[in-house]
Amino acid sequence: MRNKIINALSTYLILGIVLLLNSCSNTPTEPNQKSSSEIVYPSDVTPFFNHFKLILGDGANVGHAINYEHKDFFYTANDGKTNWVVYKAPNAGDTHGTSNNTRTELAQAKKWSPLTEAKMSATLKVTNVSTTGDARVAASYCVVVGQIHSADGHENEPLKIFYKKFPGHTKGSVFWHYEINTAGEDNSGRWDYSTAVWGDDFSVVGTEEDTYPSEPKEGIALGEEFSYEIEVKDGIMNLKFTSKGHDTKTFTKNLIASEYTTTADIPAQTQKLFVPIGQDGVERKNAYADEGLFFKLGSYNQTNGKSPEINKNWCSGAETHGGDIQKQYADGNYAEVWFKTANIFVSDAAVSNEGYFTKND
Repeated sequence: MRNKIINALSTYLILGIVLLLNSCSNTPTEPNQKSSSEIVYPSDVTPFFNHFKLILGDGANVGHAINYEHKDFFYTANDGKTNWVVYKAPNAGDTHGTSNNTRTELAQAKKWSPLTEAKMSATLKVTNVSTTGDARVAASYCVVVGQIHSADGHENEPLKIFYKKFPGHTKGSVFWHYEINTAGEDNSGRWDYSTAVWGDDFSVVGTEEDTYPSEPKEGIALGEEFSYEIEVKDGIMNLKFTSKGHDTKTFTKNLIASEYTTTADIPAQTQKLFVPIGQDGVERKNAYADEGLFFKLGSYNQTNGKSPEINKNWCSGAETHGGDIQKQYADGNYAEVWFKTANIFVSDAAVSNEGYFTKND
């Protein structure tokens, strides 16, 4: 009996020492720390990152961002109901390729012909656009949340989906652009044609630097969800936009037969917005038929710190704090987009898009 009591006491003593040592250690078992198995990565929320390479707001190409996050640009957040993927891009950072603008954006790893079939859809909300800019500059206070991009030739963009909200407004606008695939070797004459979805199109601007147009009546607020669906098949692009409490909008655009092959075809919107600054080109007859296209998705901030004297449509003269990212984030000079769902489909005929990354990284 005496030996049993001694053995029991010894066991309790050893357990007590182990517990004491654990309580004094600073390990990932502490309540405020998460183990790697508890982290929710963006690739857990929208599990299609094997199809894309991630470009960050500092110009870096991360590659396939599986089980990856970056506290400044790309991470997950929970709104109390569900997990979202956050894409964040300052007004100024290191840009990718020849762009004026920073982006935290996915670029598809394969390219495809518009003559085959490709689809992308997403549900998202824009949570911030730049607090500064020039209201007369059409790109101020804008972010692009989805694209079709060409990997070849001029590398133009047959689709850009925008969100734009002026300071002081409750509601912003959603609109989409078609950029011509300029005829000839000189791409300086390229221009966009903008189509409103909810609210206004790109061409609605302020009369003075800090004077804003009227707020759109049927716009989308910051934090309000909307969805887009893109389908390209047999050369035709079909778009569908949905949002609770708003009319569903659909659009169709031919990507392989141009409607802008002569100067007489240039629409009035373009005559007003782009022709005065020398962007007065025409499009090749077969548009994007001979080029490989690919999808993009994320936060492509259209507000930048470059002077409007350079380009009054695309250079915003916004605050950049000399490129200091944290200062820009502190006073709202960034674009932030949250994605709840996103999906992609491309045909088996799609091929590697590595040439685009090699050229632009």
